[in-house]
Amino acid sequence: MPSITTNDGTEIYYKDWGKGQPIVFHHGWPLSADDWDAQMLFFLSKGYRVIAHDRRGHGRSSQTWEGNDMDTYADDVAQLVRALDLKDAIHIGHSTGGGEVARYVAQHGKGRVAKAVLIGAVPPIMLKTAANPGGLPLEVFDGFRAALAANRAQFFRDVPAGPFYGYNRPGAQVSQGVIDNWWRQGMMGGAKAHYDCIKAFSETDFNDDLKAIEQPTLVMHGEDDQIVPIADSGLLSAKILKNSVLKTYPGFPHGMATTHADVINADLLAFIQS
Repeated sequence: MPSITTNDGTEIYYKDWGKGQPIVFHHGWPLSADDWDAQMLFFLSKGYRVIAHDRRGHGRSSQTWEGNDMDTYADDVAQLVRALDLKDAIHIGHSTGGGEVARYVAQHGKGRVAKAVLIGAVPPIMLKTAANPGGLPLEVFDGFRAALAANRAQFFRDVPAGPFYGYNRPGAQVSQGVIDNWWRQGMMGGAKAHYDCIKAFSETDFNDDLKAIEQPTLVMHGEDDQIVPIADSGLLSAKILKNSVLKTYPGFPHGMATTHADVINADLLAFIQS
């Protein structure tokens, strides 16, 4: 399988399909590059080069017990980008991957990044603090950690079957295949890395990253996102970014890139071609 080896010896698996302007996809927790199937096939058919990696500790990459933090995630991306010599790239991140995009573009993207997209993304910061009173309390994330440690396999059933795709809403059209695919991706990764990543996605402060990004950035967020509530994430990020476009979607869930791929792909294409 194609992979690079980072400076600390971690193997980062990646997919690299097609030719043309590169689009790099950054997946959410606790998933893998496979979560972008609908987007990668779509943009490949439109003449783009599509790249997606498995974050360290996730998917087919090394099951790391250390380095599971946002700075290291961004460093890993920078090493992958250099190895593939990607220039004029569009970086698209979902959820935790949106945080990874913000940190990478702010710290490593100068001269290599054309545009960025944050989809249901965790910036500016998820955790409730004195400076972020609208955030989620620490007890929520402690609950995630406890559920993961107690029975990761069941926890990774409950999340996609419930709030992630909005399947807990009345009248939702539930896809067992989508639920099973989420579980499959999650269980491929390492429990220690997944446990640590909860702190990375919930407690990392991306305010300075957002302020530093100069590239055009599309912020996309479902208005019924139960995982990363829009009021304390997408709406705030769009205000902090220097050059942002905000698109919100009534009734769409956190996993809208899967449940509403046709809508999301069309809007992504329009932004990329603008």
